Amino acid sequence: MGEPLRVGIVGAGAISGQYLATFERLETVRLVAVADRDAARSAAVAQRQGVRALTVDELVADPEVDLVVNLTVPAAHADVALRAIAAGKDVYGEKPLAATLADARAVLDAADAAGVRVGCAPDTVLGTGVQTARRAIDDGLVGTPVAATATMVTPGHERWHPDPDFYYQPGGGPLLDMGPYYVTALVTLLGPVESVVGAASHTRGTRTIGSGPRAGQTVPVAVDTHVTGVLRHASGALSTLVMSFDAVATRASSIEVHGEAGSLVVPDPNQFDGDVRLHELGGEWRLLPVSAGYRDAGRGIGVADLAATPDGELPRASGDLAHHVLEVMTALLSSAESGAAVAVESRCAVPPPVPLT
Repeated sequence: MGEPLRVGIVGAGAISGQYLATFERLETVRLVAVADRDAARSAAVAQRQGVRALTVDELVADPEVDLVVNLTVPAAHADVALRAIAAGKDVYGEKPLAATLADARAVLDAADAAGVRVGCAPDTVLGTGVQTARRAIDDGLVGTPVAATATMVTPGHERWHPDPDFYYQPGGGPLLDMGPYYVTALVTLLGPVESVVGAASHTRGTRTIGSGPRAGQTVPVAVDTHVTGVLRHASGALSTLVMSFDAVATRASSIEVHGEAGSLVVPDPNQFDGDVRLHELGGEWRLLPVSAGYRDAGRGIGVADLAATPDGELPRASGDLAHHVLEVMTALLSSAESGAAVAVESRCAVPPPVPLT
């Protein structure tokens, strides 16, 4: 009791820097080890952080590691998580929970059997942006929610990422890469989803890397790169989703929520903060004051939230929520392939709101 949660990071790639910066500011979390399939990369990170560089096997077995932070590529998420769970460790992973729904279910079942906890990004929804919007909805400022829109448009991550291959392989694409931010926010704001209708396409079979030592090389595209659909929430609200690696730009709000009494602009769910604006019936657009969420949060705040969650309760960025979000996304892809509506079988509890912290 009162001791920080000791974490080991598996995967020392680009995203790890944001987690490391957050962990340095947290008193409840302490980094003790780093592992990566590239031993030189993990050694460099470990030296900078003043911790041990280990192999993955060594890290998941290490008695000084309480929780494994899994920052590997999506195709490796389930394998690393299952190895950590088998060693009796709690796990917190980058999104998606796994590359397939079956693998995600296997992770949760193994964790239940082992009596360990699973958390999963995105934890951006715990910041002041989405949480202030949620408080506005919970307080009835838009009345009964009727609909929402969620839009993400970019010409593709290969323009800036030096190793973008995984974005265009199974487990990637705009929906499974960026969709978790948007779908998790929609579930946080409007509750779980019961069915979806989707459509999808792709514009070209290869992508050209635009930066780094591999600039000019091409990578194959094995996934749809433009996905759109409608989510029917169990509450009755309908959300329209557009996720694209094919288009150039948009002026649409990242998320808007519309109710009988007002409309709400929700900031980018890939960020932790941002302006929340409300237009009430008969009124004008106005900026809402920050009223909920973790202030000045960064990637990894979900680990601190897990550390503060009492035993027997789900953390806010839980594996159950991530599993439901993954099922929503895979159902959209199935619907796009079949042309028919697809039911979402899982349900998840809406995480409790985050008070202004």
